[in-house]
Amino acid sequence: MDKFPLYLNGAAAGELTVTEEPMYIIFRAVCRPAAPGLLRAYAVGERGELRLGVLAPEGGAFAIRKRVSRQMAAPLGRIVRGEARSYAAEEVHWEPASAPETLFRAPLLREKLRGMPDILTGETQQRRYLAVPYDKRKPFLLEELFCFAHIARIEDRPYAVFAFDREEKPVF
Repeated sequence: MDKFPLYLNGAAAGELTVTEEPMYIIFRAVCRPAAPGLLRAYAVGERGELRLGVLAPEGGAFAIRKRVSRQMAAPLGRIVRGEARSYAAEEVHWEPASAPETLFRAPLLREKLRGMPDILTGETQQRRYLAVPYDKRKPFLLEELFCFAHIARIEDRPYAVFAFDREEKPVF
């Protein structure tokens, strides 16, 4: 079992433990915030991050345990820390993208997004988000990035939502 600090707003506020099994990796995040609030936990690696989920009250702290396949954790690279983030810090203000192909420098994304209707975009301090209309009866748009999408309802409509870091690399 390896242990890493868990940060909240840049200050150490708990611990992330990582236990390796033959086919899985178990993450356990424990946070002791100064004030209660709805928090999500993340495992942060050298090459990416993995959202573990919402921390729940447990014995005077907030905790979560998540078991993921090694394959799902592989894009992280070497784990360096855990982070707890408030929902408010992650809120995305969605806006229509009238020319979505101009949002990215990567040729593949520019080509795929050219002329695509009803695209939404938003940003936080660390991420750019792209929401593409989703219909399970139609071909999946941006199929190259399928494994990075999560399906969400925005303004009561289903979208495949993708997150990109500042270098335009997709993240889970």
